[in-house]
Amino acid sequence: MEEDVAAHVRDQVDAIYRSESRRVLATLIRLLGDFDLAEEALHDAFAAAVEQWVEKGIPANPRAWLISTGRFKAIDRLRRSERFESADGAILDRLQATEMHDSSEEGVEDDRLRLIFTCCHPALSPDAQISLTLREVCGLTTEEVAHAFLAPPPTLAQRIVRAKGKIRDARIPYEIPSRSDLAARLASVLHVIYLVFNEGYLASSGASLTRADLAGEAIRLGRLLVELLPEPEAMGLLALMLLHEARHSSRTTLAGEMILLEDQDRSLWNRAQIEEGVELVESALASHRFGPYTLQAAIAAVHAEASRAATTDWPQIVGLYDVLLRADPSPVIELNRAAAITMRDGPEAGLSLVDAILVRGDLAEYHLAHAARGDLCRRLGRTSEAITAYQRALELATLEPERRFISLRLKELSSSVR
Repeated sequence: MEEDVAAHVRDQVDAIYRSESRRVLATLIRLLGDFDLAEEALHDAFAAAVEQWVEKGIPANPRAWLISTGRFKAIDRLRRSERFESADGAILDRLQATEMHDSSEEGVEDDRLRLIFTCCHPALSPDAQISLTLREVCGLTTEEVAHAFLAPPPTLAQRIVRAKGKIRDARIPYEIPSRSDLAARLASVLHVIYLVFNEGYLASSGASLTRADLAGEAIRLGRLLVELLPEPEAMGLLALMLLHEARHSSRTTLAGEMILLEDQDRSLWNRAQIEEGVELVESALASHRFGPYTLQAAIAAVHAEASRAATTDWPQIVGLYDVLLRADPSPVIELNRAAAITMRDGPEAGLSLVDAILVRGDLAEYHLAHAARGDLCRRLGRTSEAITAYQRALELATLEPERRFISLRLKELSSSVR
């Protein structure tokens, strides 16, 4: 009987760890002002829960119990520390003098928002921001983060250690930015989430086109941010991710081969994600305070709402790209706009725009620019130019499904000129 109770408690503790550990950690980081000490306190608190809840039962508010226990465990750990330093003494004094923070939903969620902004502080390098966010906010292990970005675990671990050291040594405040600083700081947070999603939606290299785990983490972060801080661009980014992820099941064959948007089976698209994404886009646009993420989401919404590729509203998409290009000038956006103009006005119009981009040299090393030129030349019957462009795209591509797709195009073109 006792073994059954112990097993039940362990199962409950495991469930609470999955649902609450990131919230508890965020509050402990605020209380302790130190990532590593907070993580030690978190694990001490859960270890204590396994022991004490068997005898005393699971408390009515497990999260508050864990925060309180973690705080006292940190005090004990500091007192026992053989390497007790002045910095530890300052933490200990603050812990002993500070009343327990409100552990209500609002107070804990403020701590989670503080943690996100701290991990995405612009003083940290982009790689450090991404790694720290996945590790501390999402709760991925160091090994999982390393696997996600194809880095050796020791290298990734050092990156995280250096990021934590930078936060400590530079005295980066653990706080939500003031309203005057929010726009600039929010941009860093959104950029990190966007980079994580992009790596999941279209991996930078490797055998698989997508990384569902990373895309899922990015969407989870996006939902959390909108819940905590419902700013229009946060809604726009979440909408963009949902609308792209809605097509996940149709983007590859069972064998993992690429399927272009125009050839995808739209019955496989996730209508619930599309409806949620469209609703978020409309809310963000209605605010009149939207930016590039919302505009990209609006373009994705036009694609998602077309029942067939042939009925896509290309004039509207071109118009949205015109606005996006003014808001966020970028050669990649120019390239995407050229693809939309191709669909509206024909391949000659698109090719002149792609050639202008390539002549400037902006995307000379970008495989998709050369693949786009190859496709346009193929459509126009300029086979030798198409082959040259596809060969250059193949030289630059690192993702295996893309390489196989380009190789197939080359094979088809080569056989047609024999």
